[in-house]
Amino acid sequence: MDIQIELVLLIGSVLFFLSILAGKASSKYGVPALLLFLSVGMLFGSDGLGVEFQNIKAAQAIGTIALCIILFSGGMDTKIDEIRPIIYRGLILATVGVLLTAFITGVFIWWILGMTLQSASIGFVTLLLLASTMSSTDSASVFSILRSKGLHLKNNLRPTLELESGSNDPMAYILVITLIEIIKMDAIPNYWVVGFNLMLQLIIGALVGYVLGKLTVFVINRIKIGNDSLYPILVFTFCVFIFAVTYFVKGNSYLAVYIAGLVIGNSKFVHKRSSLNFFDGLAWMSQLLLFLTLGLLVNPHELVPILVPGIIISLVIIFISRPLTVFLCLLPCRKMPSKDKLFVSWVGLRGAVPIVFAIITVVENVPHSGLIFNIVFLCTLVSLLVQGTTIPIVAKLLGLAEQPSKIKGLKEFDIEFSDEIKSTTAEIEITNSIIANGDRLMDLSLPDHTLAVLVKRRGTYFVPTGKTVLQPIDKLLIITDDQNALVDTYKCLKIDNKKSKG
Repeated sequence: MDIQIELVLLIGSVLFFLSILAGKASSKYGVPALLLFLSVGMLFGSDGLGVEFQNIKAAQAIGTIALCIILFSGGMDTKIDEIRPIIYRGLILATVGVLLTAFITGVFIWWILGMTLQSASIGFVTLLLLASTMSSTDSASVFSILRSKGLHLKNNLRPTLELESGSNDPMAYILVITLIEIIKMDAIPNYWVVGFNLMLQLIIGALVGYVLGKLTVFVINRIKIGNDSLYPILVFTFCVFIFAVTYFVKGNSYLAVYIAGLVIGNSKFVHKRSSLNFFDGLAWMSQLLLFLTLGLLVNPHELVPILVPGIIISLVIIFISRPLTVFLCLLPCRKMPSKDKLFVSWVGLRGAVPIVFAIITVVENVPHSGLIFNIVFLCTLVSLLVQGTTIPIVAKLLGLAEQPSKIKGLKEFDIEFSDEIKSTTAEIEITNSIIANGDRLMDLSLPDHTLAVLVKRRGTYFVPTGKTVLQPIDKLLIITDDQNALVDTYKCLKIDNKKSKG
């Protein structure tokens, strides 16, 4: 047993390391990191280097926990001020959009498989279940790609896409579970009852998430913990608690943790910055573990028989179902340009969530669940490859990509401010041109709203005074009132923003 545990740890650590390297390569070559995580898993799987992993229930457990963390972290990182102007369109896409996508895709799948796999004899409800597993945009993929690419979008498109992807998984989950129950009943259900139960789960999930999110903030601000490093763990504990409680009160747990994350992330509480950083890392690790697990689970040779119908279904979702759904849902948004709607339709990424939903069909022994899993996995690969790699290109072609700020994050000074503090920090590398008119700090042409805080010189830090003599290669940490004041500082010092390290 000890050998087995050590072997698992060895293989796991190697896989994690290679996946992290893959994530680094993704930013360099423009390939989504999540696609590379899947590829690493497939490479080491049973059809690759022979690592056997066929534990469906373990994969489902990993997927459930990972999605819980990813959605909670996504909610914490979403600013209510940003989503308030677009909340209507985001929620319409997350609810009606899921239903439309499932129905439109289901009809096309019924037609496509009827021509390509006549021997399968799959009923329409089962095909609708297949479509439902892929009816939501994947939050892990959207959050990862939009944020890792550093893509700046116009017209509030980024909060629209993140709100949709973060809140549409619950609708798709309920749809999947409902269709599984219908198939297992093998009878015609009362659709009014089904619709009522669906809405009830969403309402309970939203209420529980909001109430417990408020309770979390209250407890964190009242409780006194001697060890400050435990506060992020406390937030994580509440995340898991909210997910579990919502399940037992018959609500939608995925919606609950997203709403709770939204409430907590937009509230003031002690050690908020450390908690946000903790969940950023935890969400990234969850994505890595989830996609790595799913890559190990699949057997690539099983994808060959369904390669043609799978690719056709993928293209139908990308070029027909998703665009048609987006344009229908956003018809009331008359002021929203068509190119914005076209871009929203292009960012209909499929990822871990559809595969996790497909795993549920396998666990529940749904007829043709193996076929469902393989088609969903193939569609996810195509979506990440076709859409995930081209999102920045499509944004630029449509004229929706904003010029990102030239001011980069701090490298030499490990300092962060709370979100409530609107001041801006930057670091400046002292050059001969900057100190051409005098090498003392008081000789620099710093505007009134700019303060020199620290100097780093050959590995040591000190607080400067006006008489401090600056040397080339010194790093100077400055703080300004806001971004505009920082830009004025660069102009006064005649620093090219493109070369700045601020």
